[in-house]
Amino acid sequence: MCADRFSLSVEEYLTKKHVLFYIEDCVTQVLEHKEEYTQFGILRFLSEYFNSVKKGNHILFREFSFVRATPHNRSSFLHMFWRCFRQIGKNGDLLSMMEYASLLQLICPDFPEDVVQKAARIVLMDDAMDCPMSFSDFLYAFQIQFYYEEFLESTAVIYQDLLSGKCPNTVIVPTSSSVEQRPRLVSTDTVAHEGVDSFVFCNCVEGLCERFKYSFPPVHWVKEILGNVQRISFYSFLMALAKHEEINSNIGSLPSKAEVLIDPEMDKELEKLIAQISLSQASNSSNSTTTGHKEPIRKASPKKALHHRRRIEVESDGSTEETDSSEN
Repeated sequence: MCADRFSLSVEEYLTKKHVLFYIEDCVTQVLEHKEEYTQFGILRFLSEYFNSVKKGNHILFREFSFVRATPHNRSSFLHMFWRCFRQIGKNGDLLSMMEYASLLQLICPDFPEDVVQKAARIVLMDDAMDCPMSFSDFLYAFQIQFYYEEFLESTAVIYQDLLSGKCPNTVIVPTSSSVEQRPRLVSTDTVAHEGVDSFVFCNCVEGLCERFKYSFPPVHWVKEILGNVQRISFYSFLMALAKHEEINSNIGSLPSKAEVLIDPEMDKELEKLIAQISLSQASNSSNSTTTGHKEPIRKASPKKALHHRRRIEVESDGSTEETDSSEN
């Protein structure tokens, strides 16, 4: 149960957990597949639907608009992607951006390539977008890009404003205690080569978070990242977010990087599946070997049966027409 469940009003809890969204989707699913679900009973369907939401299986093969609709959906999709394709990382395979896009579309058929491209740019820093990437590098960059999509878009606007010497609107926030301490912006030429001032950027991002309605990383960890350097480029900021273990843990979709290739539950399922396949192959091989000994006996029978059948047909007809024609 949610820790702050009883500290929120009913309306606040329903909004925060997107309960009405799932109820609406559930009703839509029933109406669209009425004949299929009514034979099993509506109550059973409701139980299975919300159980799948809890487990995170509800996003499989759903449209992209549904997958990205709530933080829980995004988190579930990230977890499903990791579980489905973890073996790629375990095998040490390197895949291109388009190959990762194809894998994502196996789970969500209309998943857009531009989201994958943005995630790949975090890893490759826009230098060579066709270069292959390890599963681990792509996974955590994709997590940041997908889960915090709206936050990254807003911070990109702030960064570009600072880069061009403008004063972003997000800095003007009455509740921000650090706005008045903001230093003067440096010249555009210097900024273009060295990124932007981390202190100024941090103040702007903090102001954004104070009135932001979408998901964003905990502010104290953002301040920790920006407080370690004097100047920072936008892609360095994104890379730092992707590598931050506490931010990854806060999202709760993926394991730590040290355990990204470990999934005991899935390994047990794979072992069972492999054992079943091996047993099936052994059974088929045994059956084919047994029938192989009888094969020579069966080969001689077709001609004999056909000849015998022909004689029966001729004799039963009571006519010599076929015999005469064959003699001719």
